[in-house]
Formats: sequence, C-alpha cells, structure tokens
Amino acid sequence: MSSKSRITLTYKKPDEQKVRSFKVQFGAVNIFLGLALAVVNHSASAATIYKDDNSKLDFTVQAIYGAFHSSESYNQGGPIKSGAAGWQEGVLRAGFKGQTLLPGLYDSSLYGETTWVASGTWDGGDAAGYTDGSERRASIDRAYIGWRSGNLMHDWGKDFVDLSVGSQKIQIGDGFIINGDGLSVGNNIADGQLDRGGAYYLTPRNAFHNTVKLHLGAQDLWRGDLIWLKSDNEIKAKPELGIAVLERGDEHATFGLTYIKGLGVDESLANSFSAQRDGLEVVSLRGQGDFGIKDLFLSFEYAHEDKSQGQEHAWYAEGAWTFSQLPWTPRLGYRYSRYSEDYDPLFSGYSRGYGTWFQGEVASNYSGPFQRNAGIHMAELQLHPTANLTLGALAYSFRSLDKRQGDLDASEVDAYLDWSVGENWVISPLVGLYKPKKSAEQGGSQLGNDNLNVYSQLVVAFHF
Repeated sequence: MSSKSRITLTYKKPDEQKVRSFKVQFGAVNIFLGLALAVVNHSASAATIYKDDNSKLDFTVQAIYGAFHSSESYNQGGPIKSGAAGWQEGVLRAGFKGQTLLPGLYDSSLYGETTWVASGTWDGGDAAGYTDGSERRASIDRAYIGWRSGNLMHDWGKDFVDLSVGSQKIQIGDGFIINGDGLSVGNNIADGQLDRGGAYYLTPRNAFHNTVKLHLGAQDLWRGDLIWLKSDNEIKAKPELGIAVLERGDEHATFGLTYIKGLGVDESLANSFSAQRDGLEVVSLRGQGDFGIKDLFLSFEYAHEDKSQGQEHAWYAEGAWTFSQLPWTPRLGYRYSRYSEDYDPLFSGYSRGYGTWFQGEVASNYSGPFQRNAGIHMAELQLHPTANLTLGALAYSFRSLDKRQGDLDASEVDAYLDWSVGENWVISPLVGLYKPKKSAEQGGSQLGNDNLNVYSQLVVAFHF
C-alpha cells in the first residue's frame, strides 16, 4: 500500500532478459509471526524505554495482516494460471526511535530511528503473479540519524536546518512522484533474483537504502529540500536521484516546485525503459489545500519528464467538498489524472488513502494501468458515522491512450470501511468490482475472459 510503481516490471535479466501457519522460515531461524502478533496486545501504548529532561527513546511495533481473494488473474508477472487467486500477507515492524537535546549547542538536537522488518506471503501468490507464496524475509529497513539546528540560526527561526542521513523514507509533496521505495515482488519474477520478501500489497519496506536530506526553513512560509537518494531495489534497477524542492505554504494551501535529476542506474539490472533514469530530468509544479474556503479541498500536480527517448508528462486535478453540517459529514470528490504513453512514475506511492496513488485496488495492483499510458476518471464518496469509522466508495473509469501497448480500458468500483479500534488497531475490509473491456487474449491483461472480477481484501493493522 505504500510505494508500488509497476512500470518497471518488464525486467531484463543480466543475460538479457488465511494464514494457516504464521511460521516464517529465515535460514535456520524460525520466527513465528503469529506469536509476535499475540505478544503485542491491544491495550499497549507507546513504549518509552528512556526519558529525561533532554532525551527520549521509544520502542515501536507495527504488525499488519492481509487476506486477499480475486476471482480473476492477470498476466503481469511470472507464471500464473487463469482463474481465482487467494493469498495472505503479513508484516511485522519493530524498532527504536529517539531524540536528544543538546543544550550546550544552541539547543540543537539529534534524532534517529532503526527499524527491523519481517514479511511474507502465504497460500499461493497474488493475482498478478508477482509472488508465489514462498516469500519470507527479515531485514533492517530504516536506519538513519539526523540533526536539527535549534537556535543556531535564531534570526531565521528555530530548527531552520534539518540534516539527516541513512536509510529512510522520502516523500515529496503528495507522493505523486516520490513516496518511499515500497515495490516488493517475490520469487515468481526472474527466478527469484528480485525477491524482496513478498507481501506485495502491503509493501513492507519503504525506505531508500542510502539518503542525504537537507531541509531548510522548518515550517516557515518558504521552505526547501536538497536530497540525494539511492535505491537498492533491483526491479527498479537501483536508480540514484538528486532532488531539489521549494515550497511555499500556510494552513490553507501549499504550493511546491520540484526538480529531479537521474544520476545513474545499475546497468546490469536495467532494461530499455529503466535505463532512461540515468540522465532523466523531471520538473513538477503542485498545489494543495482549502485555499481559505471551509469544506473545500483542491489538489493538483503537473510533472514533465525529459528522457533520452523523448519527453513525457503526467498530471492530475482533484476537487472535493465536505458537507460538514450534514449527518455523517459526507465528502464528495472527483479527480482526473493522465499519464502519457511512456511516463515513468518513479517512486509514486500510497499517501492520503485509497486512490492515492494506487487508483483502483484491482487496476493499480494487478491488472494495470500502472501510472502510464492512461487517462483515469475517479469519483469518491466518504461518510463518517463516528469519529473512528469511515465508509467509502471509489468509482473509476480507465482508458488506455496508446492501445498498441495494450488495451486496458476498464471500470472499477471499490467499497471499503476504515475502523479504528481504540488507539492501536485499524481494521479495513474492501470489496471491489472490476470489469475490463478486453481479456489478455484480446490485448488486455485479464487471463481467460473479460468477465466481472469480484475482488475482496481484509487488512488488520496494529501499532504502538
């Protein structure tokens, strides 16, 4: 659910080319994910290990379980048979997060985080064939340290400088272009050479392996970032990017200008598409907020790419209105987005909720389009019966721009529930109805037929 850009799944090898058991095998060590979930009881709160006047160290845990079923399958990944697919995914994150004030150094501060992640897929693979159900992995994901300047630059504001280095998640704006490194395929792709631990939908690992981020301006009206990052994700050819961001914003609206320069890829992993990230240039303009009008939400972004094989672009415009005086405070919204024929979505990822930036649970995860060669209409309805319960429905219409690349015209409706149980649990069931115009045999992606796909999922998450 995090950052799953599928456009690079045409991988070229170097030679050219529900849980019935929570037991997860990592080499000679048996980690029982189910036991870990049981130990983390629902009454837990944030676990502060150490605290004094200047320092604090917390222990954090997040456990996520997902059960999925699709009545149809898609030819996006490795070998897969047509028909129904059912599978389960699990993720366990645990780590430490802390900060300490440095009173003798202008009240500046150090902060950092380290997170260990275990993940797996069971009971067969996903509906697109990215996983086969045998994936298991435990590894460090986040490991970074940072420094905030405190009153060192008093005239420019507290913590005007924020410098961090290490393995961390990077998000730019709304996540339309950059929102973590979450794509996690499994053993069904390239004979397992690209396995990142499965849990394809839940995207367990979203930190960029190497980063340096310099943030200037804290929460001032004007603020900016200079960022260098390098991915270790093989299926994306391990791209290296330089990023500059300039923002101006207040409580009503934020505008942002982003420049991205591709600094390299791993040529042994790259195909003709991902190789263009070396030298790629992206310029993006965005805005978001209520613009001083209560109950209004507006958001837009335009991204222009200059690649070695041509120029591409993507954009969206979105508006919504919340009827705050009505029972259940209904929210109605509409968005149109367009991705040109060979647009590269880079590290676009899950941000504001369902529909951002994975449009259609079936389309964005299994059937396509994957933020390329598409025009997409979306209509949204949200209801809030209580403060901890959201009911929602999203309707999509997908149109392929260049049908020589495949005809993925389709429609989809997703209905979901987000229920926060206490302070620590979230339960989110979803049902989707997806109807493609054409089958895989006719130029689409759904194997065997163009029938209506009834898709369902249940995601349960715990955190403290």
